[in-house]
Amino acid sequence: MSRVFRLAAMLLGIAPMAMAGNEARPAANDWATAVVRIEFSRTLYDLYQPWARRTGRTLKTGLVVAERQVLTTAQDVSDHTLVRLQKGGRGEWTLGKLLWVDYRVNLALVTTAEESFWRGLRPAVWLDGAPPGEAALQIVRWREGKLESRRAEFTQFTVHPSQTSGLNHAQLEVDSEIQGAGSGEPVVVGSRVVGLVSFQGGRGCRVIPASFIRQMLTAHGADNSRSPGYFHFYWAPAENVASLAQLGLPGSPRGVLVTKVPARLDGQPNVLRRRDVLLQVDGFAVDIQGDYRDPDFGPLMLEHLAVRGKWAGDEVRLRIWREGREQTVSYRLPRYDFAHDLVPWGPYDQPPQYLIMGGLVFQPLTRAYLQQWGAEWEQRAPFRLRYFVGEEATPEQPAVVVMSQVLPDPYNIGYQDLRYLVLREANGRPVHTLGQLQEALRQPQGGFHVLEFLANDSFRRIVLAAAGADQQATARVLERYGIPQEAVLTGGAAAQ
Repeated sequence: MSRVFRLAAMLLGIAPMAMAGNEARPAANDWATAVVRIEFSRTLYDLYQPWARRTGRTLKTGLVVAERQVLTTAQDVSDHTLVRLQKGGRGEWTLGKLLWVDYRVNLALVTTAEESFWRGLRPAVWLDGAPPGEAALQIVRWREGKLESRRAEFTQFTVHPSQTSGLNHAQLEVDSEIQGAGSGEPVVVGSRVVGLVSFQGGRGCRVIPASFIRQMLTAHGADNSRSPGYFHFYWAPAENVASLAQLGLPGSPRGVLVTKVPARLDGQPNVLRRRDVLLQVDGFAVDIQGDYRDPDFGPLMLEHLAVRGKWAGDEVRLRIWREGREQTVSYRLPRYDFAHDLVPWGPYDQPPQYLIMGGLVFQPLTRAYLQQWGAEWEQRAPFRLRYFVGEEATPEQPAVVVMSQVLPDPYNIGYQDLRYLVLREANGRPVHTLGQLQEALRQPQGGFHVLEFLANDSFRRIVLAAAGADQQATARVLERYGIPQEAVLTGGAAAQ
């Protein structure tokens, strides 16, 4: 997971490599045998009114990668009800099904039992290693019945979270005039695939590289038991060399400062401590910006070393400076799990959770909820909600509950304009999950419900009648607003 809020990457610093056989760039139509379209019909939820649902349709690009397997990104795949495939960019659609999806790594496989669909298709070939620095990259997709091929210009390698999780890994950044990309379009060079486009903002596109994709597909094809890991600690650049001097680190400035080591949810002991200086990871030297030199991608942020040929449960050797001397510790990678984030990604493949009491609507705080504020939610969402993003869940605080709004009723008069408040206690009990809230509401205090919220600029407490008045108000609200049920509590914030 990202420990520093920056794009710590630099331009590729490796020498260009020659393409095998000096093969010429194929014509765009040569990719018609490997590139297809995928349509997902989905159930869509309004996170502001989580009981409301509608149907929608998403069109994505798919890449044939093996016999009867089409690869795409996992974005906009969740809660699907129907999958269809189309080859040739037009004509008949073929009924398909989802074979595998992993929202942690943003990849999904689709297939179909229709023999006729596979005739004339053949798997694409992945590029080994990084693309040449001056390579003529192209982004390929079907558009309006034609195979579109747009030039892409390499800019840099970065380490960035997946579009569907907080798992960090190396990604390729390119510039292109293509519009509306980010749905699994392959980036190619010559006759080989460099990666899949997962995001576009302006001219800039982020690409999941072939090396990472192949690693994840190989694990899935083996036994699907391997899971990606991550570094469960926070660090900061050691650009203030006085900090290193204060800790007595000899020689030239190097390494990063460990700033926070949360308790691990898997029960494993922490081997790092706050104020350790992290010098090396598996033999790779870490500089004061938190970068190491990757043999394939050049300078990269150290977070990538948690997934570079590694899996959850694997041992990573960390060289640290602690208490006046260098030491080597063995760090076991924890499994990346959505529940490790205090504000989790998702939800995926399940309806959103909520609880209504007397018109007060409570929901877990998730990134999907924050994304109601649009593409710039990190600036536009209320600060008291954004404050929790990036924090680790702990046994004491596994999640955050928000009173998102109040549906007006005589029962809650005077409170009807309140919204976006973080709940702290209910009837004297700490509340971090909707299950805890539901239990607390069964035990009112002296015939009243007393709800305490985290301090904000004007409001901290709500007191409402219990003893049946709450249940009557809830029934009225459900009927008046056409809400089918007062609570949905099953499932977690995201499916694995």
